[in-house]
Amino acid sequence: MKNKINLIFAFICVVSMCSMKSTSAQNPFIRDQFTADPSARVFNGKVYVFPSHDIQAPEGNGLRKDWFCMEDYHVFSSENLTDWTDHGMIVSQYDADWVDATSYSMWAPDCVERNGKYYFYFPSNTKADGPSGERGFGIGVAVADKPEGPYVPQEKNIEGVHGIDPNVLIDKDGQAYLYWSQGNIFVAKLKDNMLELDSEPMIIPNLPEEGLKEGPWVFERNDKYYLTFPHVENKTERLEYAIGDHPMGPFEMTGVIMDESPVGCWTNHHSVIEYKDQWYLFYHHNDYSPQFDKNRSVRIDSLFFNADGTIQKVAPTLRGVGVTPSNSNIEIDRYSAKSENASIEFLNPENTFDGWKTIFEKKGDWISYNSVDFKKKPKTIQVRVKADNGGVIQVVSDNENVIAKIEVPANNGWKTIETKTLKSVKGVHNLKVEHISNDPVEIDWIQFDR
Repeated sequence: MKNKINLIFAFICVVSMCSMKSTSAQNPFIRDQFTADPSARVFNGKVYVFPSHDIQAPEGNGLRKDWFCMEDYHVFSSENLTDWTDHGMIVSQYDADWVDATSYSMWAPDCVERNGKYYFYFPSNTKADGPSGERGFGIGVAVADKPEGPYVPQEKNIEGVHGIDPNVLIDKDGQAYLYWSQGNIFVAKLKDNMLELDSEPMIIPNLPEEGLKEGPWVFERNDKYYLTFPHVENKTERLEYAIGDHPMGPFEMTGVIMDESPVGCWTNHHSVIEYKDQWYLFYHHNDYSPQFDKNRSVRIDSLFFNADGTIQKVAPTLRGVGVTPSNSNIEIDRYSAKSENASIEFLNPENTFDGWKTIFEKKGDWISYNSVDFKKKPKTIQVRVKADNGGVIQVVSDNENVIAKIEVPANNGWKTIETKTLKSVKGVHNLKVEHISNDPVEIDWIQFDR
């Protein structure tokens, strides 16, 4: 009997391990599926991100093909903000009794920890014949013993809450507050059980009256409370914020965290955390779906405060954050800076999750990529490259040493070239890849000491 139990336990462990996927990325940092509305939390020394999960609308369900379609949630974790683990699906629209499982409306969620339990808050359309007995958007809770799950959805959605985009703040005195949106932004106290309201919902006043407001995210810093939210000031959402002295306000509109998307992605949705003494903004963009902005991907960039507590506006980057190991694929298309003529395109427009490539058209084109960690001095460099007429590129460190010079033979398909390095480097360095020949060269990635 004991051996049988051990075998069952081993099988469960193998299944659990197989359900976890790893991805090493820049922006967007989840690179094998569409993700949006990232709620980031720090649990047990790691960053966990609970996004919504965009999918294409299934055929034959009567769903709009030009609208949001979301069936379930995954959770991702990282200790270094570079290597992310997908712990798999934690809640789906088929798991909760109150959810209309034909609506595909599992929109922006949140998760908090209290007394060793993890409370995952998620919105969806309700069943008319469900436990609440009414239709419309409701917000439910699933509970787990670990941030990775498994999560058990409660039978009913939270009574008295009608809306989307839940966010929970547990204040320093232990009082928990639930925020959500539905035309306005609402707040109410939560009971200690984290499952029921402990006050009547209140509309937060003094926010913009015109234009869509949604996606509240509230955090505390230096005894000030920051209410942040997407708002359509013009045609698309930008991230704005207000500051107050209490979790329920009053709040005073203060400024903009991130401007509208330069390519017209209609939504943005975000979260803000502090991790290892640095603040970060998590948000989304339609990187993998430039023609359809209802399939989004999550991003992360550093966030900074001014001396007076106001937030410095965040300029979105492709490089993102984190340090890239030199012996991993360094995707230079997620650049820190580039020359005017260097360009970025999809490797395969038919499958955008294959990623991007860098194209050097002219001699002198360059691209830079910051924060590469050489734990040991590299002996070789590999480059996945394509050049119909051949070419020459070189890699330069931030101290202007030429680390490597790569002679690319003429080839009409992708080829991995390996050559010895010219200079030794160690530690964290910023790199520049330069095109020093005349004919076009395309690069997928570079890597040291593969």
